[in-house]
Amino acid sequence: MNSPGDPGGPTATLDVDRSDPAYRAWLKEAVRRVQADANRSADTHLLRFPLPAAWDVDLYLKDESTHPTGSLKHRLARSLFLHALCNGWIRPEAPVVEASSGSTAVSEAYFAHLVGVPFIAVMPRTTSPEKCRLIQFHGARCHFVDDPHTMYEEAAALAERSGGHYMDQFTYAERATDWRGNNNIAESVFRQLRHERHPEPAWIVATAGTGGTSATFARYVRYLRHDTRICVADPENSCFFDGWYDHDPLARSERGSRIEGIGRPRMEPSFLPGAIDRMMKVPDAASVAALHTLERALGRKAGGSTGTGLWGALKIVAEMVAGGTPGSVVTLLCDPGERYLDKYYSDAWLAAEGLDVAPYDAVLNEFLTTGRWRG
Repeated sequence: MNSPGDPGGPTATLDVDRSDPAYRAWLKEAVRRVQADANRSADTHLLRFPLPAAWDVDLYLKDESTHPTGSLKHRLARSLFLHALCNGWIRPEAPVVEASSGSTAVSEAYFAHLVGVPFIAVMPRTTSPEKCRLIQFHGARCHFVDDPHTMYEEAAALAERSGGHYMDQFTYAERATDWRGNNNIAESVFRQLRHERHPEPAWIVATAGTGGTSATFARYVRYLRHDTRICVADPENSCFFDGWYDHDPLARSERGSRIEGIGRPRMEPSFLPGAIDRMMKVPDAASVAALHTLERALGRKAGGSTGTGLWGALKIVAEMVAGGTPGSVVTLLCDPGERYLDKYYSDAWLAAEGLDVAPYDAVLNEFLTTGRWRG
């Protein structure tokens, strides 16, 4: 499973003649395959979370787990591959390398296999085994690091040694996505809400790994002059909240996030704090408690980032109920919980991490029963 050294096989050339007919034919076919994947994929569902009708507040979860690679990151990976292909950065036989805590790597491995190039995922050794299995399923390789802070440098160095391309999702996520429309996630949400009783959401609650999704939502609502506001729910051991609150682009977190896929030790280039209306710091135990609530309400298991966003969304719903403000709130179901059975759904893992979920379960149960948010 681990690839401790340089990737095997021949070293790719560092450049290619972009005017060569063979390269142009390869590029046209690669772009066609990525575009065809989008055309084959139906839009993801917008699930309604059950709330008392008397509250006159609706809560929806955009179910991104139904993408071919099972997560929100499928959209990002598609955009990154199109962006890199059209920029001439991805070349035949040269590997694509990415620094990722899991789901982005799964999706990028899928697209690398689709266009026929090698893929290497540089990730923390603590990444869930199921994500590693999914990466390898698509013919890619996992390259582990013990210190998550070194992922970026190791991925860049690995790409340099192999003559490949470092995709660098943390830099390019916000610029690779067409935030004005073209069936991005924001356009999809607003289209699906057209016939609901509150078609323009008061709040959209996202979580941030690269920051690309929150940037897409924030830009889209401003571009189309919606009154919707954007909240980012940030987990423990992430610097995004501090960097946003203190206006500090150099904010850092010394510990890695326990909520896979979100939270970062540094302020990433794709995270745009100026586009965000509100941020919320969510304890990791609260994120897990929200997953329990989701499973009871919808019969679905989801990953930890979904729990972080759902906690933030329910807190905003509570504020709207307390203020007598009707409307709707949208958050994301980012990926399936089956990838994390040995973590967020494991009593042994929770105990080892010192996470006491019970007090947060009680807050959510009381709120959904009485409409009062304690604390």
